[in-house]
Amino acid sequence: MSIRFAAAQRAMSVLTGPAGHARLTARAANDNAPTGRDVLLRDALKHFAQHGLRAAQVARDNAMEAHRQSDAAACTHWTEICRALDRRMAMALAARIEPAD
Repeated sequence: MSIRFAAAQRAMSVLTGPAGHARLTARAANDNAPTGRDVLLRDALKHFAQHGLRAAQVARDNAMEAHRQSDAAACTHWTEICRALDRRMAMALAARIEPAD
């Protein structure tokens, strides 16, 4: 009685050939273009690297200062950085600086 050996298929061998190639290219995506969220995350990480564990507090203080100076764009920017670092602090900040209706 002879023993027959069947080697396991490689994972990529399933994707080779005309049908497999089409499946492989259908899954490809262009991930080179940064989104707004990626830019915000990069800014938040840079801010964290600069200020450490008090980065959210510094971002909150920057947002409040921008609000005092009526700079809406800077206020939004610093609030979003604060939100990326500490969601609760950002929610309290938003409640504090938004006018009550």
